[in-house]
Amino acid sequence: MPSVSQADYSACFRPVLHCRESENFTRKDPEGRAAKLPALMAARPPNGQQTRMSHYPAASYLTGAYEPRQFCADSGAEVAFAGRSNAGKSSAINAIVNRRGFARTSKSPGRTQLVNFFSLRPEQRLVDLPGYGFARVTRAMQDHWRTLLGSYFENRGSLAGLFIIVDIRRGLGDYDAQMLGWADTLGCPAHVLLTKADKLKRGAAAATLLAVRKELGATATVQLFSATKLLGIEEARDALEAMLMQHRKPGTSAGPAAG
Repeated sequence: MPSVSQADYSACFRPVLHCRESENFTRKDPEGRAAKLPALMAARPPNGQQTRMSHYPAASYLTGAYEPRQFCADSGAEVAFAGRSNAGKSSAINAIVNRRGFARTSKSPGRTQLVNFFSLRPEQRLVDLPGYGFARVTRAMQDHWRTLLGSYFENRGSLAGLFIIVDIRRGLGDYDAQMLGWADTLGCPAHVLLTKADKLKRGAAAATLLAVRKELGATATVQLFSATKLLGIEEARDALEAMLMQHRKPGTSAGPAAG
């Protein structure tokens, strides 16, 4: 299979990720959901309740969508996970859900080629998006992903938030910045996981965390994370819960999504 250059892959995703100029990406945020995320994360349930809530005992795989018509019904709330192909996205999902093998992991980057939907609770979902970066895929698959993700981003009223998975050793890349820009345009809360934090010494990891927080400001919340060392898992679950419970579908005035 021929390799795909960085320039080719950038060209593939640019129509999807450069969304500030698109009239389809103008969802408003009158409730200030993005700004409320840190406070919601801090408001933890009483001892004993959070563990049961965060481990999602009823979590299950729903479907993998190759075409937009295969997406789950656009109801309730869902949080999407995005990141470079080798940033540890699947491992992060498995650790947060506390289910080994829940999202498929692979030694070969770029194996997630569908938009995969998982149920966490009734009307609350997690969505695993195809990885971006240097995944080796054909030109036809690049074009297909562009159409698939474009349809997802433009039309999902149930989208409650975005997790961006970043290898702490690589730092934020152009694609990550584009995803953060898209979330900011939507008024969609964004949370950055600096994964593989165990690969750095504690001081270096803390310095990187401070630098990324300073760089992003109020654009996104940021944390250290390690799936192998179980670092930052509760904090990540809190962020996921805040997004799911605070979400209101555009045009509605109902309370938080049912749990």
